Amino acid sequence: MVEFETIKSEEIMFGNSNFIEVARKKAKTPEGENEFISLSRGFYMLNKEKRYRKSLTIPLSKEVVDFVSEKIKEML
Repeated sequence: MVEFETIKSEEIMFGNSNFIEVARKKAKTPEGENEFISLSRGFYMLNKEKRYRKSLTIPLSKEVVDFVSEKIKEML
């Protein structure tokens, strides 16, 4: 069984009740642990509860993180 731990999380709101969340997380299994970055899109329900729609994970590799951040900036 996998257990997830959020190490750090930040979000930005857009639209009426939508958000983008960037988080550093840790997946724990009996075999070991793995840290990664999670990009998630979601929304807040009327009762202020968070709901997630889509998520993407990025490995904690400087090369991969630099590539993704550079390419996103180039798209602007």
